Amino acid sequence: MTIHHAVHHGAASPTAPPEPREQSEAPRPAALVCCAALPYEEAWNLQRACREARAAGRCHDLLLLMEHPSVFTLGRTTQDQHWPGADRLTQETGIPVIQTERGGSITYHGPGQLVGYPILRLTDYCAGPKTYVRWLEDVLIATLAEWGIAAHRREPLPGVWVGGNHPSKIASIGVRISQGITTHGFALNVCPDLTPFSHIVPCGISDCRVTSIEALVNTAPDIRLVQQQVAARFAERFHITWAEAGAPEHLSFLMNQPDGHLIPAPYSCAIQPEGAS
Repeated sequence: MTIHHAVHHGAASPTAPPEPREQSEAPRPAALVCCAALPYEEAWNLQRACREARAAGRCHDLLLLMEHPSVFTLGRTTQDQHWPGADRLTQETGIPVIQTERGGSITYHGPGQLVGYPILRLTDYCAGPKTYVRWLEDVLIATLAEWGIAAHRREPLPGVWVGGNHPSKIASIGVRISQGITTHGFALNVCPDLTPFSHIVPCGISDCRVTSIEALVNTAPDIRLVQQQVAARFAERFHITWAEAGAPEHLSFLMNQPDGHLIPAPYSCAIQPEGAS
């Protein structure tokens, strides 16, 4: 199956059905926080602050959704053959390089790519990191299905792919679990410039081709719509209900609400324009 066949052809979804929960169990309340473009290091500091608050029981689970200005990030398994080195890479592209604590190898983040950072107490949801990564893949596969894109896994590699014999990667996953709390997460190519990927070995996978929703459907989706779709599929897969959060300025409030004190409410990922009421 070619990449073109992956779109609008009704292929059977490879997504496994959600693992059953007790029907009487109510969805867990969680907070959805949608950011404007946030520099990677600021987002990393934000994740760590949220992780500490969650580990101390000062807040509910969170999902942070955002874009980043252009940046290359190095995971713990990055090898020399995956990239030309920081000086040369930045000289070639003008894009900074940041070492991180997440799993995986080197990747690129930039405008038009939707990045999600779940801050969850993992044992409340699933048995361990392997299941967690598969659930994140389920969320992304279900989101892409809403655009008529038949995406799938490519065992044993984490992430989401489209196409058959020569698949292209459309979403990456790299996570970290510390104090029982998840950080880092996933990156979905909505409508980014894909050129920076050509300067690296994406995710350390030789001959890895990358694609985006825009490339497959021939139009640039509104990334706010994709945020909403991801949030809905995430809530469905993890059996949670969103509390109204909206933007990062709400975090100081959310991070001081102990379990049981956050009231579930309809969510919105819409970011108000500056000066809007």
